[in-house]
Amino acid sequence: MKVLVGLSGGVDSAAAAYLMKQAGHDVIGATMSIWEKGRPFSGKTTTDACFSPHEEQDIEAAREICKILEIPYYTIDCTAIYKQTVLVNFKQEYLLGRTPNPCVWCNAKIKFQALPDAARQAGIAFDKFVTGHYARILFDTETNRYRLYRGVDPKKDQSYFLYRLNQEQLAHILLPLGDKTKAEIRNIARCAGLPVSDKPDSQDFYSGDINDILQTDPKPGLFITKDGKIMGTHNGFWNYTIGQRKGLGISAAAPLYVIGFDKDKNNVIVGFEGENVCHGLIVSNLCWSAIEPPTAPFAAYAKIRSSQPPTPVLVTPVSADEIKIDFELNQRGAAPGQSVVLYDNDLILGGGIIRCQS
Repeated sequence: MKVLVGLSGGVDSAAAAYLMKQAGHDVIGATMSIWEKGRPFSGKTTTDACFSPHEEQDIEAAREICKILEIPYYTIDCTAIYKQTVLVNFKQEYLLGRTPNPCVWCNAKIKFQALPDAARQAGIAFDKFVTGHYARILFDTETNRYRLYRGVDPKKDQSYFLYRLNQEQLAHILLPLGDKTKAEIRNIARCAGLPVSDKPDSQDFYSGDINDILQTDPKPGLFITKDGKIMGTHNGFWNYTIGQRKGLGISAAAPLYVIGFDKDKNNVIVGFEGENVCHGLIVSNLCWSAIEPPTAPFAAYAKIRSSQPPTPVLVTPVSADEIKIDFELNQRGAAPGQSVVLYDNDLILGGGIIRCQS
């Protein structure tokens, strides 16, 4: 089988390419280029991010990996579609007082769609697209559906970021790292002589100043409590996220958290720990992976961020594109714009975008 491996220049995708070749497949490597040349940035960036002015270093690392593995290598220009799909959405959401997850949109629209599509348009023929994500895809003969599952390594599971992949995408994807741990992958890369075996993981989609992307001038505003008490000043509500505690630069009798925004007045609403919890959510922009859109309430597990363990919830359909989620245990820092992903044990059922608290 001929496979195209999306290479980031890191150990996971390098190991995925190696494993595919060891399995006897005809392997091709490709990296998507997404950094717009000449784009201004503050200079406070590092190389441990997906979107980075240091992109050429990752491209060179990927090229070296392909030389070692003796496979062809291509760079695919995805700059324009990445800007329109990920960066424009990121800016719009932040300036509306929402907290987007760019990795979710990048995976669904760029890595698993625009990149393989552009490769085919460039004349690169392949049967399956491969990445180094820690998740699993299995085909269910009873439902005639491809199903996405959590990776076996709970510390590296990336299924949360892949919940918007559709059946057509899942049918043409291979994820060879889903049944392995990070330690195993580093050891495989080390034994294969890959120079990225000990390379640190990417930490975020961008490591610099958020205003490099928002490109919004500072604007004085207030930190206020729900009852209107002024607690301090800031330079723009978009510099903060729901649930944030550190970096506020204000003092109080107990730690203060960001609990909301008044974007029209450029105010950041803060509160104490008990005010930083929610009992339920209204979720829209739904995407169902393993099941048909539900028509009756059902129990599941949910994650509102990738790093948390799934928590028990009751899911109640409200309309064709809206559900209500009630948490068994109150959750902290749930923010409009974030993704909620629903699980049945390791199986991803679907998910959506938080609209508001219920």
